[in-house]
Amino acid sequence: MVEPITATSNKRKQLKQQTVNGQKVKHSKIFSPFRVIGHVSNGTPFSIGTLGQSFYIATVVGRSFQIYDAATLHLLFVSNTQTPQPISSITAHHQYVFCSYGNKIGVYRRGKLEHEITLPRTGSEFESIKKLLVFGNNLIAATSNSLYIYEKKNEKYPTEYYGTIQSNALFGSIVDLTHLPTYLNKIVVATTSHLMVYNIKSTKLLYTSEEFPDGISCIEPAPALDIIAVGSLQGSCIIFNVKKARKLRTIQTGTNAQVTSVSFRTDGAPHLVCSLVSGDLFFYDLNKKARVHLLRNAHQETYGGCTKSAFLNGQPIIVTTGPDNSLKEFVFDPVLSNTDSSVVSPPRHLRSRGGHSAPPTAINFADTKSHFLRSASSDRSFWTFSLRKDAQSQEMSQKQSKVDKNGKRVGGLSGNYKGKFPPIQMIAQENAREGDWDNIITAHQDETFARTWDSRNKKIGKHQLKTIDGGLVKSVAITQCGNFALIGSSLGGIGAYNIQSGKLRKNYRLHKKPVTGIAVDGMNRKMVSCGLDGIVGFYDFSKSQFLGKLVLDAPITQMVYHRSSDLVALVLDDLSIVVIDVVTQRVVRQLFGHTNRITSIDFSNDGRWIISASLDSTIRTWDLPTGGCIDGIHVPNVVTCLKMSPLGDYLATVHVNGVGISLWTNKSQFKPVSTRQVEDESEFANVLLPNVSGDGGAMMLNGAFDDSADEENDDGYGVYNSLEQIDSELITLSSCSHNKFNTILHLDNVKLRNKTKEPVKKPESTPFFLELTGGKVGDATKDREQGLNGTSENTVNENGNSDSKLLHLDSKQKSFNFESEFTKLLRTAYASKKYDAFVKFIVDLSPSNIDLEIRSLNTLPPYSEIISFVEAITFGLKQNYNYEILVVLMTVFMNVHGDVIYNINKSPEGKANKKVIRAFNEWNNLNAEMNLKLGDLIKYCSGVISFITTT
Repeated sequence: MVEPITATSNKRKQLKQQTVNGQKVKHSKIFSPFRVIGHVSNGTPFSIGTLGQSFYIATVVGRSFQIYDAATLHLLFVSNTQTPQPISSITAHHQYVFCSYGNKIGVYRRGKLEHEITLPRTGSEFESIKKLLVFGNNLIAATSNSLYIYEKKNEKYPTEYYGTIQSNALFGSIVDLTHLPTYLNKIVVATTSHLMVYNIKSTKLLYTSEEFPDGISCIEPAPALDIIAVGSLQGSCIIFNVKKARKLRTIQTGTNAQVTSVSFRTDGAPHLVCSLVSGDLFFYDLNKKARVHLLRNAHQETYGGCTKSAFLNGQPIIVTTGPDNSLKEFVFDPVLSNTDSSVVSPPRHLRSRGGHSAPPTAINFADTKSHFLRSASSDRSFWTFSLRKDAQSQEMSQKQSKVDKNGKRVGGLSGNYKGKFPPIQMIAQENAREGDWDNIITAHQDETFARTWDSRNKKIGKHQLKTIDGGLVKSVAITQCGNFALIGSSLGGIGAYNIQSGKLRKNYRLHKKPVTGIAVDGMNRKMVSCGLDGIVGFYDFSKSQFLGKLVLDAPITQMVYHRSSDLVALVLDDLSIVVIDVVTQRVVRQLFGHTNRITSIDFSNDGRWIISASLDSTIRTWDLPTGGCIDGIHVPNVVTCLKMSPLGDYLATVHVNGVGISLWTNKSQFKPVSTRQVEDESEFANVLLPNVSGDGGAMMLNGAFDDSADEENDDGYGVYNSLEQIDSELITLSSCSHNKFNTILHLDNVKLRNKTKEPVKKPESTPFFLELTGGKVGDATKDREQGLNGTSENTVNENGNSDSKLLHLDSKQKSFNFESEFTKLLRTAYASKKYDAFVKFIVDLSPSNIDLEIRSLNTLPPYSEIISFVEAITFGLKQNYNYEILVVLMTVFMNVHGDVIYNINKSPEGKANKKVIRAFNEWNNLNAEMNLKLGDLIKYCSGVISFITTT
């Protein structure tokens, strides 16, 4: 289940407190572990819970568990945190799930841990829990020779420790336990050779059975009273009456395989099922005392067979699981007649969820929207996994079709495990012709031909494309148009087939050793190939012409082609990665850093990065523009294959010890990533691998809401602070926007454009509280002015007489003077000849204020403000800083005061003022020098760019 966004901050707090092998986790600045897809069960027996009339199934995946809806097998919940140790047993009881790991028991509700119980210490070491049993108000935890009893007091589930029962070690270790209906406070415990009945209230042993010679592997209560089914190690099932202490019946499964579980059908049919370690399901009719059916290969024997099978209560549906990473449901169809001689139809497959039983070997994204992922494994399976909904994942059908004489396709034999194709080594897919004909090509181990697949119908195609020289298939590729398939041979030949007809159209014979990589550009013009002979060949695919070759210093083991940039990345045996430009046929980058053989590489979606994995247990990200390693991750398990999604949102990796596909989120979608080169492996991240629960990783949108400081910023790198001026000899532009320059230059036009077209209309009626005539306003202003100047004012009283009043000002009263910040800074700078503060002030002014201040300059003799302004602009140009805005300011100054400057130059007073002439001459000479310098710099940069782009 997807974690709600509100938990993002709590998630980040948990990440910062994680440790790996006792060391603090150092997170990668590019990739964050997200989750694992394609992992359903690791073989630990599942548990079925009931909520009303619905059932749910809880399966174990390492240190996490998943909850499925039994009616659809849709994933409902995933445990939100991983347990400290692998889960050994799981039990569902109503809405709670009890998991045991080590000597602890976790109580979960809807995937969230609500309570944790720790067993009391018995001896010097803690005992590991093997089995859990929950019934009524009691919880029983069984170890090898002890039973720990917990009961419910005030909690919603049993958490109060009650007591411990020690089992006699002479009877063997405990393997299973159960509770029989109507047996109050009593449980049946099965050891390796005996059955024992305990009273959990008095903690006393009530009964011990005789020894079972074939051993005991499991027990299960029957719907009938006092009856229990006992599975043996030798492939038999014993029906035992606990009350009478005798065996009622011994059922032989016909094999010597161990019985892992027994379940009774409760919908009316007297059937039981025994799951076997061989992967078969044995069905038995208790009334007829005969076998009903033997379902073979329900689970793969190679990986451990079937670990548990159970009927859903009141339904003819059986649920099974095994270490082959699958969860299956089988159903019995209703019997047509009720006679004793009626034949019961064998159970048929109803629905299932699964994945690879062995670690994957090759992966490839199936579409441009990062929705589906193709995956092949050494277990000979070929899967399509959905990254959005687990129910959409399914295995590609290997049921081969036959063609009759009329050319029509007819059904072939079913593709069971033994009849599956050899493991797939390489996958190539293009969707341009999806639905028209086959669009997937796979290279299989030790085969001389490649197979085609239909991605729309999820099945094997109709063509087998052979190598042109009879060698084994080592590499495959498909053109972007979807019409041609390229097959590389172990003997060096390359054949181009038409996928629709399956006929050979072209062949190339450049290499003398196995061809390890083939690619064609998006226009079907250029083809590139490489081989173990160290040769990189270039061809004109449309004209079938050889263009040239490059001979490298070491054998080439892999090749990845990025069509948008026409770059090819090659993996060499000397532990290096070579990047070649296909257009110029030259090596543009050579990347060193891995200390062991490189297992997989891939380009990022934009072609700026190369992600590589190696046997040195690292994942490195290389930045092609700088040619350095900008990020590294230490992983516990070696990565065998990796792929970047077409959208750049995921990195998919597969590992040597995992059957699932790990997904990593790309943080660069939401924030910039530093291109600082990582020079030492001590700076590599040591994050946890992705897991099913997502614990230790991040949400898909975590980077978008991450407002905390990153570790890279705390270390003093990752953020580049731009210098105000790199060098005083270089001409530095300002950081102002281009719109500001245009506004300053054309402010008159802007004002004219923004001028209102119609005059402001006088309001028809004015509110009473605003009725103040213009005369009164003017009179009041005149009175204040005359009063401040000390003049007399005549006022007329009510009788018409005039009174003369003389307003005297205090001699200490200050006069009203106004000086703007612009004028003040200019005056002080002229006096001290330091124009730094003035230049910084005028550069930061708005266009309207700049225009106002320039127009307000005093143009009267002795022209001090004009001289100081020109000297300030000259000072700024000498600093080689804010060049373009200073030129704009001088342009506006000349446009506004050009007539005044002309008159100054012509008038005798102006010619006599040497300061004015000196200021303008100095500015004129410096401006001419700056223009020449700027022109030389532009020509130099243009020449360098032309040289780089043409060579």
